[in-house]
Amino acid sequence: MPRIGLNEVMETNEMIEREHLDVRTITLGINLMDCCDSNLGRLKTNVKKKVVSKGRDLVSVGDQIGMEFGIPIVNKRVSVTPIAMVGASACRTPADFVELAVALDEAAEEIGVNFIGGYSALVMKGAGRADALLMDSIPEALSSTERVCSSVGLASTKAGINMDAVLSMGRKITELSELTGDRDSVGCAKLVVFCNPPDDNPFMAGAFHGVTEADSVINVGVSGPGVVKTAVSKVPGESFEVLCETIKKTAFKVTRAGQLVAKEASRRLGVPFGILDLSLAPTPAVGDSIADILKEMGLEHAGAPGSTAALAILNDQVKKGGVMASSYVGGLSGAFIPVSEDRGMVAAVEAGALTLEKLEAMTSVCSVGLDMIAIPGDTSPETISGIIADEMAIGMVNNKTTAVRVVPVHGKGVGDMAEFGGLLGGSPVMAVNAFDCGGFVRRGGRIPAPIHSFRN
Repeated sequence: MPRIGLNEVMETNEMIEREHLDVRTITLGINLMDCCDSNLGRLKTNVKKKVVSKGRDLVSVGDQIGMEFGIPIVNKRVSVTPIAMVGASACRTPADFVELAVALDEAAEEIGVNFIGGYSALVMKGAGRADALLMDSIPEALSSTERVCSSVGLASTKAGINMDAVLSMGRKITELSELTGDRDSVGCAKLVVFCNPPDDNPFMAGAFHGVTEADSVINVGVSGPGVVKTAVSKVPGESFEVLCETIKKTAFKVTRAGQLVAKEASRRLGVPFGILDLSLAPTPAVGDSIADILKEMGLEHAGAPGSTAALAILNDQVKKGGVMASSYVGGLSGAFIPVSEDRGMVAAVEAGALTLEKLEAMTSVCSVGLDMIAIPGDTSPETISGIIADEMAIGMVNNKTTAVRVVPVHGKGVGDMAEFGGLLGGSPVMAVNAFDCGGFVRRGGRIPAPIHSFRN
């Protein structure tokens, strides 16, 4: 790869100082399979010991690199092997898994990371005993810990959609909403369900350390919505060719900055570099918004006609630029459209331009799916399961990653404000289609994989 020149350094400094360029997360993935033990006490001890020994320098190294390179590194996080696998031999009840979640939380606190991901189960085709126990434990585990994040793989293009698990997770989300109702149901912000989840995603709440990964690995997520917005604002009225080239070149520069940080973190921690995830992930900060990029592209608000096409352009060009700049681009790379974490999205909801149905359409071309959406607290579990099923179907048929992270805000209705704090932001509660889907989601079994999944 060619050396970084002076002009590139100056451009990068401009992106950092004025356009909110940052490294959103350095995530250390840790394989916990060698911690397995049939005794729960020994298992918890093994897990805490390995997370602490592998991750004790993560925060200090991240801070050092941020100061030396002048690139803000917002989060330092850990992802672990899906805990349903790790706990299978020792955990006999949901309460046993909750104890394991508490051990993870204590380890995360000890090493100073803000989140630890991997309290997860992969049940795309069916749930084993341990998977079912972990899923049953999720409401209690996430309501009694601060840093633990959970994800459940419910569907894939190869396996189809596990509708029994979809129905179950609708109920678990409702339970978690009630258990954390005194905090605007923030526990639900730490839980995401997936179709086609990647093994190397560094972003929470969906990060876990896949079984295809090395014993430990460094994955880095870079984010630069403000940088892309500024670049797009300089080509008003230009053709789509010019627009696409502008986004692609900007994504290349952002990825180069992330590549520099990733390689240095790998060297200092003595851990292999995994992937660079270039995802335009917004924050509640002014000027750090995906919705504002769409407005610069010519839309009055995100959600206006043309929004899906504009987002498709953004997602594709970000990936093309990123792939040019790093040999190992992976994870979810593209564009995220969380509502509560993006001031422009919140403004679009308040203006009436953005609805749940339009967001669902936009997820067919973005990196993830329905993300950080506040819905009425009295939304039925079956309706939540129906929302999940629709999103899983989009991912399954289109052979892409999709996800759902909705927050039914206990005690609040349409138009009320929900505040989640920090990078999670806040959002008005959005309306949900009130017509019943219970007869559909309660049928049981699996929705088969699509015909184009048979590629062997």
